[in-house]
Amino acid sequence: MQTAIFAVAPRSISVIALKRPRSVQSPGAAVYPHATHNLIARLLTVVFSVLTAPALIAQPALAQPVQLSAFAQSTQLSALVTPSSSEHHVGKVVLVELITPDIAVAKQFYGALFGWRYRDLKVAGDTYAEATLDGQLVAGLVHRPVAVGARRQSTWLTFLAVRDVDATRALAVANGAKVLLAPHTVPNRGREAVFADPQGAVFGVLESGSGDPYDELPDHGEWIWSSLSTTDPEANAGFYQTLFDYDVFELPAEHGARHLLLASDNYARASANTLPANRPHSPPHWLNYIHVEDVAASSARVLALGGRVLVEARMDRHGGRVALVADPLGAPFGLLEWPDAQSKEITR
Repeated sequence: MQTAIFAVAPRSISVIALKRPRSVQSPGAAVYPHATHNLIARLLTVVFSVLTAPALIAQPALAQPVQLSAFAQSTQLSALVTPSSSEHHVGKVVLVELITPDIAVAKQFYGALFGWRYRDLKVAGDTYAEATLDGQLVAGLVHRPVAVGARRQSTWLTFLAVRDVDATRALAVANGAKVLLAPHTVPNRGREAVFADPQGAVFGVLESGSGDPYDELPDHGEWIWSSLSTTDPEANAGFYQTLFDYDVFELPAEHGARHLLLASDNYARASANTLPANRPHSPPHWLNYIHVEDVAASSARVLALGGRVLVEARMDRHGGRVALVADPLGAPFGLLEWPDAQSKEITR
């Protein structure tokens, strides 16, 4: 890991006060004068060019996410952080898990693409694979059978850090979320729950028993960014701000779209974006990006391994590139280049 030491002084991004979702917030939410972050503007410029591309395929909603964590609960999973840390970063994406009907195909694909190694856990004939990179946990792969004749579709589930899962559940429900999996304890891992936000995007929360990962620039092959595509970014940003106490920054947008940056602990965590104009009825969803050295080369590798390129590698005016791809069973994820000398840290 590389320490995040390069901070960029804010200049042109407005901070929006969204302490409550729009459905219950007072009229006339305040807009604070100009606080900016040029590196994040650069990052989001690249990511947004992919999110609004015609070829974008929305991530499917999880019909039965309970099968994921109900299985995980009965296994002896590794701690999130080894050795344990005293770090706590509420609102940080700390784990991403793949739900797939063919875990063998998934392991082969991601292992060959990113160099992930696996630890298999079998319970009642089912398998959960912990993916690691250089000995550090990077993802979980969960086998979920599908009914005969049903579509064999994989999907990624995003987990954000919280200090108290039960308190988060109460707050989420009070602000319009649905509980898809009630809070429960996962041995060695902590406590977790899965929700659908007020607009239907599925996400998980994790109260880690070993602390949260440090805020460092991810290595190649690790998750570097997460974005939420939704019908109403402002309302959804308000919902997530209520849960995670995010600072919310607005970036310039075209054609009536909204692009909002979600930050905590002076560190960029994720973004909330308007669904693409060409797919306005797609279900709201989270999409996660992996840090790679060369987006074009990684995209070619995806194709060679049986995956698909949904949006070709694109370069923005700052020289960064991003692409959207899918694994052999259809789970979409992003590929993102990010200079080693830059971080996602924000200073005010």
